[in-house]
Amino acid sequence: MKHEKFEVGGMTCAACQAHVDKAVRGVTGVSDVTVNLLSGSMTVDYDEGSVSAEDICRAVDRAGYSAASQDAGASAPSGAGASASASRAALKSPTAKLEATADAMRRRLVVSIVFLVPLFYLGMGHMLGWPVPAVFADHTHSMTLALTELLLLIPIVFENRAYFTNGFKSLWHRAPTMDALIAIGATASIGWSLFAMFVMADQLAAADVHAAMMTAMDNLYLESAGTILTLVTVGKYLETRSKAKTGGALEKLIDLAPKTAHVVDADGTEREVAAETLQPGDVIRVRPGESLPVDGVVVDGASAVDESALTGESIPVEKRAGDAVSAATINRTGTFMFRATRVGADTSLAKIVQLVEDANATKPPIARLADKVAGVFVPAVIGIAVVTFVVWLALSGSVTEAITSAVAVLVISCPCALGLATPVAIMVGTGRGAEMGILFKSAEALEALRGVDVVVLDKTGTITQGKPAVTNVVPEEGVSEKALLKLAATLEAGSEHPLAEAVMALAEERGIVPREASDFAAVPGKGVTAREGANVVAAGNARLMAELGVEVDEARLEAFAREGKTPLMFAKNGRLVGTIAVADQVKPSSADAIAALRGLGVHAVMLTGDNLTTARAIARGVGLGEDEVIAEVLPADKERHVRELQEAGHTVAMVGDGINDSPALARADVGLAIGAGADIAKEGADVVLMHSDLLDVARAIELSRAVIRNIKQDLFWALCYNACGIPLAAGVFYPLLGWQLSPMFGAAAMSLSSVCVVTNALRLTRFKTRG
Repeated sequence: MKHEKFEVGGMTCAACQAHVDKAVRGVTGVSDVTVNLLSGSMTVDYDEGSVSAEDICRAVDRAGYSAASQDAGASAPSGAGASASASRAALKSPTAKLEATADAMRRRLVVSIVFLVPLFYLGMGHMLGWPVPAVFADHTHSMTLALTELLLLIPIVFENRAYFTNGFKSLWHRAPTMDALIAIGATASIGWSLFAMFVMADQLAAADVHAAMMTAMDNLYLESAGTILTLVTVGKYLETRSKAKTGGALEKLIDLAPKTAHVVDADGTEREVAAETLQPGDVIRVRPGESLPVDGVVVDGASAVDESALTGESIPVEKRAGDAVSAATINRTGTFMFRATRVGADTSLAKIVQLVEDANATKPPIARLADKVAGVFVPAVIGIAVVTFVVWLALSGSVTEAITSAVAVLVISCPCALGLATPVAIMVGTGRGAEMGILFKSAEALEALRGVDVVVLDKTGTITQGKPAVTNVVPEEGVSEKALLKLAATLEAGSEHPLAEAVMALAEERGIVPREASDFAAVPGKGVTAREGANVVAAGNARLMAELGVEVDEARLEAFAREGKTPLMFAKNGRLVGTIAVADQVKPSSADAIAALRGLGVHAVMLTGDNLTTARAIARGVGLGEDEVIAEVLPADKERHVRELQEAGHTVAMVGDGINDSPALARADVGLAIGAGADIAKEGADVVLMHSDLLDVARAIELSRAVIRNIKQDLFWALCYNACGIPLAAGVFYPLLGWQLSPMFGAAAMSLSSVCVVTNALRLTRFKTRG
């Protein structure tokens, strides 16, 4: 199966989206289709053996739209061309297309307004008591008025001809869209007005000036047609401008990558090149204040690098030779050089952008309702308009009244609001998440996260730092802390054990230099012995001390165990010198994160392979109860525990490091991977938390709930708007309340509904968590 993305042209509303979806699903070999109205794109999963991208494009063409594979022409020769192409594809602006559309719509709008103002004045001036030039006010010149209005309408129709071409094309393909509603409504108004002009000509020919004047007053709807087209264009322009803002968060992220870079050649010369031409292996110099163009490894110099754009950490990270650096991070202090390792689409920034774009291309299950409604919406509205015309004609006997009501039904109906409700909220929500360092891989994950009631937390690297550190240095009587650390450093200097690394890190921090030792002997599972000059020294656990006949303080050891700490004992010549306790320390935010989850009504459970005593000690430190700890679990069994929680009726989110926890992450309803930088593409996870901060789990749940709440609000008001607006336009309330909606007000209301939906979604850009 191949997963491919296509650009789709000609879509204007949710009905278009539904027709494209239906056309592609009908192609043999296609297994799944997702059409995105907002971005004008479509992703298709299909069997390459039975169908090609060209077949899919032809199916879209037959439905009345256009399609082109985004992969076509994306490949380039190896070398600089390939890198440049990949870079452009990875960092393509998601709003550039919408900005261009908005500019074109603005030009249409300006022309429409310029001609609508005099057209509306002439058409409605005599009814509103406005002063009208005598040449138009005199009853004998009613045909002059009609022809002038027609001439003023022609530029408006020409500028907005897309409504007619797209609308009638969709009718020809038996897949009517919102443009069809506008085209039918405007054409009905224009057609009836032209018919009235022929009637006026006959009346004037018969010298019946009064009858011609009455016909003009009652049957010319040219200003209505112009107003409908202009108001719809106003709404389209505002809608497109608002939609362009939905990609603002991602746009800011993309703009962090510099356009140029300073490459240092082998002879030491420096030259400025376009960032998209960089290749792996290039050495790049970065000065203070500059952004890094690609990922790489520092080869010379040192500096503090601001990584907040990618990881959210506000404090710059010190970088020196051998350290990894990422694109879009900012060099704050010294100058350094680094060797490029990942360029173009392989950089951390490009992967983040791709993850967000992929999430935007998917649909949450809640969108299925809107898709189903949109598929039958426009044909149903046309049917209602026909019924409205027939009923009004039968009851009133007035063709004018019948046409007015039918046109009002056509122009007030708005499938756009239904189609935009989901994609704009998803785009704004995922963009806001990216700003916060929360990357949703799909809209399905975004929706599923809101219903989570149990969060399973891996201990090491999730609740804790994942790296042991010294917590206690306890020398025996007559021994200084420095002497104990010097002995410890002497014994642990050659060891690669994580506990030994913790001891050496503290010794280095204190400026302690280890002494020379000899005759090292490792005692498996217990520790190490050696000779320091004439002294026999040892480091290890209680079992090693017992074998060497060294007395230890059992009470102290038990106290360390209850606190989840591992004690290392050091002896010299059969006498205990001191004890150093080492532990994987809890992250500062872990307790707050678990409290925040409780505040959201979510139950937290810790799952770990550690012994029960250590696990409970960690749990107590972060506010978890003993019944919320599952300890001594093998990595292969974590998935089973998640499944058992699901079988008990819970919706489960699993939070882990994305490596050992992959089976459990995949099994959970939502998998959240703690990771940053180059590890963002965790295969088993649905959500990546860039900050490696457990508080982001609560933030992700809050954001998920806010986005889905926003979608529900938009869908409700879109359905409510149409449920109230269509009967009002049809005249259902006229017999009882005398309410009747004119086509012009209907067009204004239709435009406003789409703008309201997009504006409501834009509120998510200001989303903030409770904390």
